[in-house]
Amino acid sequence: MAALQGYAALVTGAAQGIGRAVLDRFVAEGARVGALVRRDSDAEALIAAHSDRVAPVVGDVRSWEDNVRAVETVVARFGGLDVLVPNAGVYDFSVPFEDLTGPQIAAQFDELFAVNVKGYLLAARAGLAALRASRGSIVFTLSSSSFYAGGGGVLYVSSKHGLVGTVRQLAFELAPDIRVNAVAPGGTRTKLGGLAVAGEARKLDQIPGFEAMVAKTVPLGFLAEPEDHAGLYVTLASREASRFVTAAIIPSDGGLEVRGGGRRRKPVGDAS
Repeated sequence: MAALQGYAALVTGAAQGIGRAVLDRFVAEGARVGALVRRDSDAEALIAAHSDRVAPVVGDVRSWEDNVRAVETVVARFGGLDVLVPNAGVYDFSVPFEDLTGPQIAAQFDELFAVNVKGYLLAARAGLAALRASRGSIVFTLSSSSFYAGGGGVLYVSSKHGLVGTVRQLAFELAPDIRVNAVAPGGTRTKLGGLAVAGEARKLDQIPGFEAMVAKTVPLGFLAEPEDHAGLYVTLASREASRFVTAAIIPSDGGLEVRGGGRRRKPVGDAS
């Protein structure tokens, strides 16, 4: 039987990247899935792919009302809410701290933290009653930047480090009714957007040399695809697979913990 047969889920930021991969995998595993997305075209694409297995809501993760509307839509369409995946995020493109003026820090902090942190808290609060009724779970999207410097600038890394505390505190407060866990992906081929640089918005996959840089940095030697992370969300969402797991953050980062400069890769077939 599919791992999430009969489950109802909600994924924010589900139009592309890791959020879309998680939604697709949840549907494949038997779940019906709500999606909070930014544009009508995003909602139309999800319905075209999955028909009545999805319930898209167009809105903004920074809006309390839109988060409530997304939860209410899932409950009305699918009879409850078993899994919430707060996932939407923005990036700061590693702008050095000393290159930011005071006014830029003030404005960009508010913009980035509103999505990366406040949006997660609003989603969790909006889903609280429905998740408690189902004894469900929350699976946050964190990042390798939740544990390591260098994967972004100070604003992005600070936001992702902050979410470690969010996972732990909510796991503590919401037990035993709701499990709270997270997946922490490393470098991934996505169109993650972010703060404008020199007045121009950018996407993560537009950074020159990004794929080669990640492949050189991680022990497994390649840039991840969004689908490479999705199975971990299924595991954490499943009561059968992880009913005794809460406050866990699973890295999906190619082995950054054991990375080391100058490690020699053996040619394929070299057993020496």
